Amino acid sequence: MSTWTLIGAGRIGGALQARAAARGRPIHVLGRRDDWRVLQDVAGAPIVVCTRNDDLADVLARVPEHRNADLVFVQNGMLRPWLTAHGLENATRGLLFFAVQSRGAPIDLGPPSPFVGPHAARVVAELRALDVPAEVVDPQHFAAWELEKLLWNCVFGLLCQVHDCAVGQILAHHADEVAQLTAELLLIGQLELGLKLDGTAVLQRLVDYSAAIAQNRAAVKEWPWRNGWFVAIAERRGVTLPLHAALLAKAGV
Repeated sequence: MSTWTLIGAGRIGGALQARAAARGRPIHVLGRRDDWRVLQDVAGAPIVVCTRNDDLADVLARVPEHRNADLVFVQNGMLRPWLTAHGLENATRGLLFFAVQSRGAPIDLGPPSPFVGPHAARVVAELRALDVPAEVVDPQHFAAWELEKLLWNCVFGLLCQVHDCAVGQILAHHADEVAQLTAELLLIGQLELGLKLDGTAVLQRLVDYSAAIAQNRAAVKEWPWRNGWFVAIAERRGVTLPLHAALLAKAGV
């Protein structure tokens, strides 16, 4: 039997549950209408939160306080300010490097999903048992992957919305903007997270990933967790983001 719980019965939670059931390793998945009293159990087992970012406050309100240290957050976007504000800065975190195209669809596997924190090894073991690649990484490497994934969401989300086209067309016709916007946001992201990354290598990985999903059409969304984070950090540090600001204006954001 599985020793972890998933909160969120959407695309990700549903796909993991189906994959686990097919391998004889059932996962307890909790949706918003389920009875969450099962979480009153003794602390110690991971609780992987697979909800949208905007639902995190509601999730935290329903989880017994003695289980807060068991929470594992796998959301996209910059969660650090929210986690710190709620005393969860040391919580286990992961970045899911796989895709589920729609509710009920199978998992499209990618490179190993990185995890960091107290329950990282346990969650990685559970995912590997489902034949989902995952690995434990140190905090510095996790921060680098976190920033890189955030950059992809923010750069290609904004450019796809501005130019009203898919990722592949952005690469073909707006490569200069990709490079310039990535460099602009990478600089301030590194300052905030205390990182020193190879900008050329980061850009190349973003381009390579985008080429592999050329038909994908991104957009600006989850503002405070994505593009809005860069805007807030720039304002606090007194730094300007001229290209980002100009593109936001074009996008009507």
